[in-house]
Amino acid sequence: MDRFDEMQVFVAVVQQGSLAGAARVLQRSPPVITRTLNALEARFGTTLIERTTRQLAPTETGWQLFEQARQLLADYQSALDSAHHSGMHGLLRITAPVMCGRRHVMPLVNAFLQQHAEIQIELILHDSYQDLIENGLDIAVRIGALQDSSMVARKVGDVRSMLVASPAYLQQAGEPSHPAELSRHALVTGVRHTREWRFMQDLRVRITPRLRVNDIASQLDALRNGQGIGRLLSYQVIDDLQSGALVRLLPEWEPAPLPVNLVAQRVKNMAPKVRRFWDFALEALPPRLSLADEFLKQDCNS
Repeated sequence: MDRFDEMQVFVAVVQQGSLAGAARVLQRSPPVITRTLNALEARFGTTLIERTTRQLAPTETGWQLFEQARQLLADYQSALDSAHHSGMHGLLRITAPVMCGRRHVMPLVNAFLQQHAEIQIELILHDSYQDLIENGLDIAVRIGALQDSSMVARKVGDVRSMLVASPAYLQQAGEPSHPAELSRHALVTGVRHTREWRFMQDLRVRITPRLRVNDIASQLDALRNGQGIGRLLSYQVIDDLQSGALVRLLPEWEPAPLPVNLVAQRVKNMAPKVRRFWDFALEALPPRLSLADEFLKQDCNS
């Protein structure tokens, strides 16, 4: 038995007023309590508790040790409580793509904050790559191939890259039946677009956008207003597909789905607040992402 444990036994004996009481509180056998007290007195070289058939009474030295030991145990428990408390308070920094963050991550953040009143969260929504170490971030939601193999990643779902346009545009310009026909259509893209779009069977189609916009929400506005055909991710267009504001085009030519991963610097020895949100997101994100995928599969089969 270590010396800290001896202090616990000694304090319990004094507080309970009997060896049996200390044994009951500490869930030890009375012989163990007796042996521990004897060992402690042998270590100090003096009697700490006078024992009679009727009562136990600490000696003067015993009282001095009791006060010091009680404070020591209280300080130890306070330190444990403080360490546990500090692990579940403070700032948690998370990043995600803008619309994915709004649709899927923000609801998780709201629920997590309701459960943990002393946590603060900074959610950075940005469509460009955010380095976790360089930017002091705890957790990221990444779409597509991971750039840093040193990070810990867990897949939570898939998203699809799809062509969409408004019914009004299609009524005016016609609906393409093959990706090669896109060259005859007005196209809406981001500013940092590639010179070609890739499709199934390694088909590549060179594109010349009519409109380039560096904001997804503005691209969607342009598409809803009949400016052309755009290529966006499923979570970005799912609401418009469900409402009928946009129509999905050439689903049979869509490239393979892109993985969605939850990413962190490490899982082992995570700070408690980071680990708690990590586990929370691992459970909550897959069903959220699968709902859109189920609708798209039904839409593709209809």
